[in-house]
Amino acid sequence: MLVLGIESSCDETGVALYSRTHGLLAHRLHTQMAMHAEYGGVVPELASRDHIRRLVPLTRACLADAGKSHADIDAVAYTQGPGLGGALLAGASYANALAFALGKPVIPVHHLEGHLLSPLLAADPPPFPFVALLVSGGHTQFMAVRGIGDYTLLGESVDDAAGEAFDKTAKLLGLPYPGGAKLAELAESGRPGAFDFPRPMLHSHDLQMSFSGLKTAVLTAVEKVRAEHGGSVPEQTRNDICRAFEDAVTDVLAAKAQKALADTGWRTLVVAGGVGANRKLRRRLSEVTVRATAKGRLKTPPEAVRTYFPPLEYCTDNGAMIALAGAMHPERAQPAQGFDVKPRWPLAEIVSRAV
Repeated sequence: MLVLGIESSCDETGVALYSRTHGLLAHRLHTQMAMHAEYGGVVPELASRDHIRRLVPLTRACLADAGKSHADIDAVAYTQGPGLGGALLAGASYANALAFALGKPVIPVHHLEGHLLSPLLAADPPPFPFVALLVSGGHTQFMAVRGIGDYTLLGESVDDAAGEAFDKTAKLLGLPYPGGAKLAELAESGRPGAFDFPRPMLHSHDLQMSFSGLKTAVLTAVEKVRAEHGGSVPEQTRNDICRAFEDAVTDVLAAKAQKALADTGWRTLVVAGGVGANRKLRRRLSEVTVRATAKGRLKTPPEAVRTYFPPLEYCTDNGAMIALAGAMHPERAQPAQGFDVKPRWPLAEIVSRAV
């Protein structure tokens, strides 16, 4: 089964071909980052128009890369939601029109399931079951993954997602769009311990998280520094704030990952989503170990955890993860006819919730 995957939920246009027999055959990605940078963030109308311009040439290039033709496609998978309404419509209408013309079915895909399964695109994919940390600009969630389509939500952020906190903090510091990546870059030059920000809900005894308070703490620190320096933030001080912020986020995510692994009894951790590309987070989560409890006593030594990340090119939005998710769900194939998109598609519709 050869599936063409279409991703257009935000500001990346992704097209890919995935075969259930041979794996990923080709993928193409166009990012709108430069276009949106001059506006300081994603402009939905511009995003939609650019998707329309890019989808046909990207599809042709993808087919050429794989040595395939339109006639070889067995199904077209596309992101149905969540995302920007207009951007989703651009991809959904193209996918359905193409599938209708080819006489092939379509497979609607939940964007988050695409991210969740993206580590399976690696040369060394993780075995089931595993704990998944989905960490991006819109979501920060821990899930128990027992197999394809068998997901349980263990905990999530009650306010800002981690990636959203990165971007908002970067904006407070006057960093250019996309700010989260720039913040992480500057954090590498920061001095440890120069600032100490809170670790919200670090000891909450559950897997819920919160990052809005951390952002507020950064705002307070920035305002104090500006008051002391005539309205400006010295370069090294800015880097120190970036370092302290990143340390706080990674501390929370690492601690919650340890708890999720301890609670499930599993020793495999999978990290997906755009923030999964953060180098400090990758290092920290790669070092996670778990001390299991038995009758109130800690076992020693700590148990090793194997941590998996998708290749860096599949951390951000891409067509490969949508093609993969579609290929893993042939039972969801449906005729290309009337369609809709789900900008606010609740995750609860594809996962169960831990009790």
